[in-house]
Amino acid sequence: MTGSIIFDPLLDWPLVWGALALGVLFVAAALWRGLSGWWLRGLAAAVLGVALVNPSLQREERAALSDIVILVVDESASQRIAERPAQTERAVAAVEAAVAALDNTELRIVPLGDADADRGTLLMSALAEAMAEEPRARLAGAILLTDGQLHDLDRAPDMPAPLHVLLTGEAGDWDRRLLVTSAPAFAILGEPVSLRLRIEDQGAVPPGEGGTALLRIAVDGGAPQAYEVPVGQDLELPVTLPHGGMNVIRFTLPEAEGELTDRNNSAVVQINGVRDRLRVLLVSGEPHPGERTWRNLLKSDSSVDLVHFTILRPPEKQDGVPVNELSLIAFPTRELFIDKIDEFDLIIFDRYKRRGILPSLYLDNVRQYVEDGGAVLVAAGPDFATANSLFRSPLSAILPAAPTSRVIEEGYRPQITDLGEKHPVTAGLEAFAPDGADEDGPGWGRWFRLIDLEATSGDTVMSAMDGRPLLVLNRVGEGRIALLGSDHAWLWNRGFEGGGPQLELLRRLAHWMMKEPDLEEEALSAAAEGRTMTITRRTLGDAVGDVELTGPDGAVTMVPLEEVAPGRFEATVEGPQIGLYRLREGDREAVIALGPAAPKEFEATIASGEALMPAVERTGGGIARIEDGVPDLRQVRAGRPAVGRGWLGITPRGAYLTADVSLTPLVSGWLFLLAASLLMVGAWLREGRR
Repeated sequence: MTGSIIFDPLLDWPLVWGALALGVLFVAAALWRGLSGWWLRGLAAAVLGVALVNPSLQREERAALSDIVILVVDESASQRIAERPAQTERAVAAVEAAVAALDNTELRIVPLGDADADRGTLLMSALAEAMAEEPRARLAGAILLTDGQLHDLDRAPDMPAPLHVLLTGEAGDWDRRLLVTSAPAFAILGEPVSLRLRIEDQGAVPPGEGGTALLRIAVDGGAPQAYEVPVGQDLELPVTLPHGGMNVIRFTLPEAEGELTDRNNSAVVQINGVRDRLRVLLVSGEPHPGERTWRNLLKSDSSVDLVHFTILRPPEKQDGVPVNELSLIAFPTRELFIDKIDEFDLIIFDRYKRRGILPSLYLDNVRQYVEDGGAVLVAAGPDFATANSLFRSPLSAILPAAPTSRVIEEGYRPQITDLGEKHPVTAGLEAFAPDGADEDGPGWGRWFRLIDLEATSGDTVMSAMDGRPLLVLNRVGEGRIALLGSDHAWLWNRGFEGGGPQLELLRRLAHWMMKEPDLEEEALSAAAEGRTMTITRRTLGDAVGDVELTGPDGAVTMVPLEEVAPGRFEATVEGPQIGLYRLREGDREAVIALGPAAPKEFEATIASGEALMPAVERTGGGIARIEDGVPDLRQVRAGRPAVGRGWLGITPRGAYLTADVSLTPLVSGWLFLLAASLLMVGAWLREGRR
């Protein structure tokens, strides 16, 4: 129970002040006129004024509230290295015991985990949220148990009490990190692109370290190459991408003796390789309805540089026209097939037959071009089944099917084989059918010519009537070859009977021949969205094994895959940590980074209170290292120093809860009235005697 005197005016305060001013005016007038009872009149006015403000005794029944101390415990990934977990556990127990020993004081423990670790350690945000849940009048102090590395200092709240820091780590800690300072998202194949790297040492670097470091570089999970590079200097690294699509480049440093962690010794750069131009050579053996379709399809893509030759005047054509009167361009066979053949990404033979224009030496050079990594597509016409067929040339060594010398002239619908449903070139092409698939296959338009083939190697992904091979693909040496056993693909482009996916088929064929990773038959890949990764294994086989998933901390998990489409197996995994993951299934490997390969909080791993010092000093708090012993807690008055040798201070707030309030006037109103009346009568009597 507490009591205090307050004023509870009978009128609004403006009226009270007006009445008091009027009373002062009357007393002043009496004094000016020389009335002897002016002072009695003043006392009467004062009594009336006191009566108007009504002094009262206020009694409150109060319930004392405890003080609150907030302890924010940093449990982010950087707090789980070296001896910091043990230090944190010891400090939490000591703070709990110290607060329990204080009178009328409670402890609120706020853990800060890895939920926002990709944005860094949001220490001040956690403190602000904890303060918002507690009455500000009860906050006696706050303690941050951390390594001092935070990334939201600008969100530091306004503290009504001391803020202290208990610092983990040790004074002799040191660490080495690998930092990618600049890396492009896209790069043109065949052209070098520059990456900027830097290796930094932090903390108490031991003697003998800090000169050079061994940097290992691996592309797409392949065998790494090692280079000795200087520490503490910016490095310019020229890189030429090996293939189109996503290229994953991993940089690693071996763990140095005594360093805190190797979590920041790795970095992953993902660069999408794009082709500046796709250089295609199209050789048409003779004019036919499909020739213009091939040309239009290739010219419609702005990224394709097309060189097209049609043989309009073969050597056997003798009509007596003088050569100097012909406007035809001579076929530059030597330039195309000897001097500049390696400049083309794809060569297409469209209904081409041997007629003495390309000697066997040139065709043998095409074979060698494929084995060295080139790509050839043969769109066969009726001549492929004759003695003038390309199969009767050095190309027979790489062609995946042999003609039977039979040409079938009847309508049929191209179909995707069982193997083709798994092959990325033809998988899912049914979706491009105008009316969807039926029991006879995709509802595409019919073709009316088939060069009867016998597949000798490779993969038959499309077939005609009675399962005869229509499209056969094969790998030869470092290159690839495709054989299309019909020259009626142009009917699809014309929309005959609804047409078909000629453009999509050609696009996939070209990209498969260019070795795009997205169209590889056997591939292991992963895509990340936040902390969720989707693992995809594509194969032409019937089954795959479990994927061995190695996390950033070295923990290995076996992930079973489920078939979601023919030849496509997938699994969705929630990554327990951000960082670099390695995947292995059989002889296939892949890498993927959830968040940055080295999380933001690992950019600086040496424990330091320098960043927190301004916020701590504003509140009169202090910073103490746990390795020197956990300091005691004391209660100090507001405005006094809250830190000393071996102790930290909190400010008792004395907060309370008011349960009941009562008001009692000090003097009855009738007494004020009587006193004022007597004083006014006294003034009248005194002035009347004179």
